[in-house]
Amino acid sequence: MCGILSILWPNVATLRAALRAGLEAMRHRGPDGSGVWVDPTGTVGLGHVRLAVIDPLSGAQPIASEDAAVVAVVNGEFYDFERIRGELEWRGHRFATGSDSEVLVHLYEERGVACLEELRGEFAFVLWDSRRRRLFAARDRFGIKPLCFASTATGLYLASEAKALFAAGVRARWSAEAFLHAAHHQYLPPDLTLFEGVAQLRPGHFLLASAGEVRTQAYWDIDFPMLSEPAKIDAQPAIERLRELLDEAVSLRLRADVPVACALSGGLDSSAIVALAARRARRPVACFGVSFEASAYDERGFAEQVAAHVGAEFHAVEVSQRDLVENLEQAVYFSEGLAINGHLSAKFLLSKAIAAAGFKVVLTGEGADEALAGYAHFRQDLAAWTHRGDEAEQARLQAALVKANAASGGVMLADASAGVSEAVRRRLGVVPSFLQAKAQMGARITAMLSAEFCERAAGVDYIGALIEAFDVEGRLKGRHPVDQAAYLWSRLALANYILRTLGDGTEMAHSVEGRTPFLDHRLFEFCQQLPLALKINHGVEKWVLRRAVEDLLPETVVARPKHPFLAPPLCIHSNAETDALIQDTLRSDSARALPFFDRTKLLALLDALGTMTQAERQAAEPVLMTALSASMLQTSLKLETTL
Repeated sequence: MCGILSILWPNVATLRAALRAGLEAMRHRGPDGSGVWVDPTGTVGLGHVRLAVIDPLSGAQPIASEDAAVVAVVNGEFYDFERIRGELEWRGHRFATGSDSEVLVHLYEERGVACLEELRGEFAFVLWDSRRRRLFAARDRFGIKPLCFASTATGLYLASEAKALFAAGVRARWSAEAFLHAAHHQYLPPDLTLFEGVAQLRPGHFLLASAGEVRTQAYWDIDFPMLSEPAKIDAQPAIERLRELLDEAVSLRLRADVPVACALSGGLDSSAIVALAARRARRPVACFGVSFEASAYDERGFAEQVAAHVGAEFHAVEVSQRDLVENLEQAVYFSEGLAINGHLSAKFLLSKAIAAAGFKVVLTGEGADEALAGYAHFRQDLAAWTHRGDEAEQARLQAALVKANAASGGVMLADASAGVSEAVRRRLGVVPSFLQAKAQMGARITAMLSAEFCERAAGVDYIGALIEAFDVEGRLKGRHPVDQAAYLWSRLALANYILRTLGDGTEMAHSVEGRTPFLDHRLFEFCQQLPLALKINHGVEKWVLRRAVEDLLPETVVARPKHPFLAPPLCIHSNAETDALIQDTLRSDSARALPFFDRTKLLALLDALGTMTQAERQAAEPVLMTALSASMLQTSLKLETTL
């Protein structure tokens, strides 16, 4: 894991200085070293800060082919690289390091852009081909590793983080369009960041820049089966193959020249990872999990059960309300995103504890819910489809889901009054329930926006516009509503928030590399083709995974319903420290300069906070957290306030 930066066609007198400034802004991503390469003609420069995980002694970057005609910087990991390297060496390529990253330049020499077909892992890279005078950049299939870019009058800039672009010379400004999307439904379209002029390369896409032109193109996408072509695989073969693929994915991600830890919440996904890792480890696996004061959110007991069962060593990271409050500003800065609750701080503190214990790599359970329909809102979609026309049965199932998901229901589940996008219904036939839930929450946030700012949104269906950012005909139409929802969730929530903000942002703040076995693309491709009945079986989510690992885990964990990682709401209870942070931050000059909110409405909300009921505070939490995190982001990144 590292931080990468590139500047192409620079119109700057001091290219090396711009690269150095950008790299310094993301030193946290690579504390073990840095490197800069500039093309002899001054056409392009590449920069790299390194977190040494594979071949720590000789794996410095940028890396080059034997004749230096191809030079690259890489963030992340290529798995199974030993096999690829062996084949390349057999065909005459000479390697200078033992790093997995070096396979890229040699594989590119042979296959060009098609090298992406052979790369397996979590990665983002930028490569310069001096023969073709072409820049080639790419991002992994799910967006586990970030890559953003900006095309300006002074060149084309690419980097792991926007703050590196700003330090290198790109203007730091809010994007009104992106903020309106975030306010309406939390998630950004796949190309946008919160910053004007700064795009992100979509997951599963590559970028080519040559002769003054820049274009992006997909090389892979999630592809659920058509309803008219149901998958055909029996339960037992599916269970066995899932176990085999998951075991391989875990094994590949344990490969490192530094100690590897696991995140363990006590849920099925992370527990399965820990159990499989423990079977391959020579010593007890070190596991880390957050422990909260609020019992409804605390999973420590389940995590301890799993650790004891598999012989792992569990470290509880105790997080108080005060901890969540005090670390929010740093968490927002490093993740470059907005928060609607406290679990951004919680994940930040978990990563901090992992780093403090001496670990540079952590395996996590992200991706299982997307591959195997694990979230409660997928069951809501299934119920709505299965019992369409039977409103009484839908209401009964909805009530049961809400009761079973008391902690997360307000965030994840839509109620009957949730607004829907008729544009989405016309295009897909249904509206995924998670989009309804986000629209319902967004209505509370947009009600606090200023009339002047809202004029920009007049007549725009933001949910509908979100859908049109994707290949509706090729990837959504004709699929089961649960699969439609899983596709959209994976490309919106997973890529833009869970992996980028909660994952990479908080992990790399502490120089920790996150690895995600469930997002091994070969495993995911197998899971996406499974019959839905093997994923949700008589109301039991991830049924096939439960059967695949039931011999490894305590029965209490195998049978336990999904409990998404959430921190206790920061605003739900009156607390002196929390209220002081909210009041001081949102009454500050920085918050006053935010170009989004109606100041009178926001101050009225702050005035009423002390006398609100618990239910009223809970309803206000997304509004307050959005305003809080926006104010903190504006201050820490020194964003221009004019739109």
